[in-house]
This record gives sequence, structure tokens and C-alpha cells, in this order.
Amino acid sequence: MVSIIIPAYNEATSILSVLEPLKQVRGDFEVLVADGSSTDRTREIVRQAAANFPQPLRLVESIRNGAIQCNRATEQASGGVFLFLHADIVAPPETVESVEDSLRNPSVIGGNFQIVFDGETPVEKFFTWCYRVRRPFGIYYGDSGMFVRREVFERLGGFKPIPIMDDYEFIRRLEGAGRTVCLNPPMLVSDRRWRVQGLLPTLFSWVWIQTLYSLGVPAEHLARWYAPVRNGRGPA
Repeated sequence: MVSIIIPAYNEATSILSVLEPLKQVRGDFEVLVADGSSTDRTREIVRQAAANFPQPLRLVESIRNGAIQCNRATEQASGGVFLFLHADIVAPPETVESVEDSLRNPSVIGGNFQIVFDGETPVEKFFTWCYRVRRPFGIYYGDSGMFVRREVFERLGGFKPIPIMDDYEFIRRLEGAGRTVCLNPPMLVSDRRWRVQGLLPTLFSWVWIQTLYSLGVPAEHLARWYAPVRNGRGPA
């Protein structure tokens, strides 16, 4: 079984956009929404959706920290594989089947999916291109449908409870632990960050924050510079 884990905080306006497409996903899976003490209707919406969801759907409550939320969900998950999705991702019907097929090779420990940013302007095409040219170098993020075998996740100690870059930090350890793969068909990712902040500020923040983190600047300091894209949400 694949456990799909979705960290959320104040996602009342978007949580159904990731849950509804999962109804069309084929394979053996469960869904856990790891809520970080939302102050809007996120938890209520998830509970309502669970009543008519074709697969097991559960709400996991946590303090507000994306890494801690995901770690807590893995503790309650039943699957032998963890697939982490952001609340602004549309997963294709083949998602679980693709993960299962890739892991039939015992040398594969995890990986991610190709992504396509929503929209038809040069901006979305540029960001889609950026992600694709960086992936062969093992550079990707949690917004690309990262997945990992349960035993590997536990051996690596899960996500570090830092306020930002927790996905990137874990992926660096994952890439050093064994073979990973990048799967198709791609996932569709919302363009909401640069619609809210603008293209250049978004690009600058991504490059600048990753550079500073790689140079050893603590994530707690970097979190102050990573602007939220939703009301009340920080860099969880």
C-alpha cells in the first residue's frame, strides 16, 4: 500500500483541489492530511470529504511545522511507501501505479515525479524547464511528488523539524542513500506563488535561500525571508 501524505495549513480554498483528483487514482493507497492547527475550515472540509472518499482518508492533527506534520502522519500511516503531495498539486490517475512499478526494482529507494506548472504563459514554461534540467543532478523539492520506501524513510530519521528547506534537506540525504527515479506522467502544480509575489521575487527567493542554506545559514533565519502565499501561512 502507498500512503499519500498531504501537509496542510489554512488550505480551505485549495485542499479539495488535491483530494478530488485522487478519487481517480488507481491502485492500493490511503490518504492522510496532516493539518498544522489550521485556523480556517481545512479540518472540517477534510472530515466531510472522508465520508464519501473511495479510499481511506484520515485527518492527522499536529502543531504547525511541515516537517513535524509529515513525520506525525508517517507514524500513523499503514503503507510501505510514503508519497508526499502538497495541497496545490493535481496527481494523475497513474500516480500510485507508477510508484509501485518503479519500486518493483529493489535497487530503487524512492524518487519524485516530473512536474508541469499550471498555465500557458512563458513564466510557467520557464519554471517547468528549470525543474527538468535540474533533476538529473538530483535537485528537486517536495512539490514534485516525492516518494520513499518506508524502511528507508525510517532509517534516514524522517524530516528534520526545521521551519524551511526540510524537504530539500531530506532529499539530499535520500539521494545519498541509494538510487532514485523521476517518474511520468507529470504532476500539475499551481502557479500561485508567483501570481501572489511576482516572478522575479519568487525566482530570487528560491535561488537566494537555497544558496544561503547550502552555505550553512540556519533554516530558522531563512524562514523569515520566505514570504507566505496564503493568509496566515508561514513556510511550513
